[in-house]
Amino acid sequence: MERQEIEIFLALAEELHFGRTADRVGVSQSRVSQTVARLERRVGAKLFERTSRRVTLTPIGEQFRGDLAPAWRGVEEALAKAMSAGRGITGSLRIGFSGAFTGHLLHRVAEEFGRRHPGVDVQIRQVQISDPYGPLRSGDVELQVTEPPLTETDLTLGPVLVSQPRVLLMSSSHPFARRASVGLEDLAEATLLTVGGSVPSHWLDHHFPRQTPSGRPIPHGQAITHWEDALSLVLAGKGVTPVAAAGAHYYSRPGLVFRPLSDAPRIEYAFIWRTGHETARLREFTRLALRHVGGVGGPAHAVESLWDGEGA
Repeated sequence: MERQEIEIFLALAEELHFGRTADRVGVSQSRVSQTVARLERRVGAKLFERTSRRVTLTPIGEQFRGDLAPAWRGVEEALAKAMSAGRGITGSLRIGFSGAFTGHLLHRVAEEFGRRHPGVDVQIRQVQISDPYGPLRSGDVELQVTEPPLTETDLTLGPVLVSQPRVLLMSSSHPFARRASVGLEDLAEATLLTVGGSVPSHWLDHHFPRQTPSGRPIPHGQAITHWEDALSLVLAGKGVTPVAAAGAHYYSRPGLVFRPLSDAPRIEYAFIWRTGHETARLREFTRLALRHVGGVGGPAHAVESLWDGEGA
């Protein structure tokens, strides 16, 4: 059997509609009918029962699909593995993320990546906010999605995967909880929880400013080393902290309130990797992620130009 014959038969066995099958495979409806008739002559029996209202598989058609589908999946998987090996996309890829929102996106991309490149073992793990670049520098992860800014010369800042509005997380008993939104100037009247550990000062100043836009001091509270600590401290009324708007979905619980920071810049999540340690699998995952999350014609073009003309 030719490849197109297999694809048409399996698609029709699933769709049970000649028009939808034609659209799915990218051929004319008459080609679908001709292919089915040719297969039935070869088999010597009907594979489908067709009426003006419906299409169904015959018992022989059911048996044929049951035998053919797993074998065809094996052929496609073998072809995908060979293509991946030919392009140097093999081995393992360890990816880090800083929050549940980006972790969820990466797991979705990893599923599609696995279908396209079954020879690559993708492992995704969370990186603690108190040591944002340690696992990358030690080689525990090869690729990471995290929040810029990044000025470290041994790390490369890649394209932005996604951005989110910035909101303020607070206790439901906090005075700000009665407002529809909060401004950066209002932070002078709150205690801002920050991050401790080996976090660059320029990153802290960007995400946890010490002054409002007019120059009023912003009180800083306890510095956390794990994100879960922030949730418990906020619930205890020890302070507030800025987060991405998606946090309202992932961290929602009784006693917590999320309010828009109306004049704050959006939080960006970008790919980073060790300078000089790009690999074919790293590049392919990044390209796929940008297409998957940003859509065709979106931010994927940034990474295409970044690696234009480079080797694997």
